[in-house]
Amino acid sequence: MTDSSRLFIRIAAASGAIAVAIGAFGAHGLKPLLTEYQLGIYEKGVHYQFYHTLALMAVAMLMNGDNNNVRYLRLSGWFFTAGILCFSGSLYLLACRDIMAVPAAVLGPVTPLGGVFFTVGWVLLLLSVRERQ
Repeated sequence: MTDSSRLFIRIAAASGAIAVAIGAFGAHGLKPLLTEYQLGIYEKGVHYQFYHTLALMAVAMLMNGDNNNVRYLRLSGWFFTAGILCFSGSLYLLACRDIMAVPAAVLGPVTPLGGVFFTVGWVLLLLSVRERQ
């Protein structure tokens, strides 16, 4: 197993554990404090964190296979990680902005940036498995 693979497995494992904890906290601790709309935003952050945690784990596993494009995989993993932090993180904060006094204007642009990071991560994953010419 490569050092990069081990690192992304650690990041994915931590992200998965955090997603479970954040999801449970939202469902039980925040439910009385947030509107249905805010809970929907919060849950969207949890879902996307889980999806991309699994993608990150797949990247780590692919790094151990017969793949000559490890550089693309490594970049993909970092873009998925940045996407989780920016996209899901900003959704958590946007959903809780009323109880945390977080200015939405500051976080608003971070969410689409996280979405771009996710998209780039998927494109890099696609490029990592292209045929040799």
